[in-house]
Amino acid sequence: MMGGMAGLEGREQPWQRASAAAARWSPAADDEQAAGAVELYGNPAEEDVRLPSRPESAWVARRLTQHVVLRQWGLGPQIAEHAVLLVSELVGNAVRHTGARVFALRLQRRRGWIRIEVRDPSRGLPCLMPVHELDTSGRGLFLVDKLADRWGVDLAPRGKTTWFEMRVGDRP
Repeated sequence: MMGGMAGLEGREQPWQRASAAAARWSPAADDEQAAGAVELYGNPAEEDVRLPSRPESAWVARRLTQHVVLRQWGLGPQIAEHAVLLVSELVGNAVRHTGARVFALRLQRRRGWIRIEVRDPSRGLPCLMPVHELDTSGRGLFLVDKLADRWGVDLAPRGKTTWFEMRVGDRP
């Protein structure tokens, strides 16, 4: 496995650049960075995009989601903002609680719906407890519950998929 990394020691990894940019992220940030993220990591609307399980990857996942929802699918800024927020929560969960080295992001669209999935190799179900309005931790899934129309976790023999779906108006 390490053989593939030979010769890369001197090169800056994409997620190291993402780390520097993460501090500057805002929903209104320019499209160029979002498009650049797609170029660098792949398009999650076309394939699983695998990212290192590190906090900086949340920035990349938000960027990819923003690009697909706003530019590729042409959906409104409200949908994009909610999707970006929920992706953050799902990725945060995967990074903080699974101990995995990588996770995968996938976006799908069908008539009237979008579905966003975060897949990781852990079968643990952390933080997926009902959250009371006054709890200070575990708010992420409370948010997902409020903003998504449907969400859940599918266990697989090796790992799980945490997903949410949102209704969207389909323009002709």
